[in-house]
Amino acid sequence: MPKFYQLIMLNYYGNEDKIHVSVDCIILGFKDKEINVLIIKRKFEPLKGERSLMGGFVRRNESLDETVMRVVADYTGVENVYMEQVGAYGAVDRDPAGRVISVVYYALIDMQQFDEKLKKQHNAEWVNINSVGTLILDHNRFLNDTIRLLKRRTANRPVGFNLLPEKFTLPQLQSLYEAIYQKNLDKRNFRKKIFEMDILEKLDEKDKITSKRGAYYYKFDKEKYDRLLEDGFSFSFI
Repeated sequence: MPKFYQLIMLNYYGNEDKIHVSVDCIILGFKDKEINVLIIKRKFEPLKGERSLMGGFVRRNESLDETVMRVVADYTGVENVYMEQVGAYGAVDRDPAGRVISVVYYALIDMQQFDEKLKKQHNAEWVNINSVGTLILDHNRFLNDTIRLLKRRTANRPVGFNLLPEKFTLPQLQSLYEAIYQKNLDKRNFRKKIFEMDILEKLDEKDKITSKRGAYYYKFDKEKYDRLLEDGFSFSFI
């Protein structure tokens, strides 16, 4: 760009207000038939010691997605996770520290991969989404909007698989969706719909911890799922 135009642009942008942009991330995991969210106690003012979601400011050399990937990795030790943007929140007085616009994402992780050492480092804990209580600022709104979005997504796309380990049983899969939708699902109907999708690979291995007979493990076949999506197939888990 010619220097003349650079000076014009610099003068134009220089007259505008400076506003901070942050990313807040709802990190969700699934364990013991419950959907959990990672909560920390804030280490700095304002609102030091209060319960908060994870977040960070967007750096000059980062995209929004890169910022949230950094935040998730820093707090969980897990990389390459499924994430989706929930929305942008820009109420003028939402943050007492200054004018901050927050772009909110949720991330789904396999809790078996979570680095437990980071819990102490960040003063973090996993909390059932129904027992979160009061969070700082507008973070409760972030979480509520995320749960509504997750329910819509899991109704027609198997994003919930990202909360499971690589191999899982059908009872585990059903309990995951029951936790998301907060209701019991008919076992026969649920399995019928799952098998009709033909996106599971049955393994020869069984989980015999929960019963003597045992339940077969399955894996999610993402390649099949991606091909069906390209063909316009509509999923319906519920």
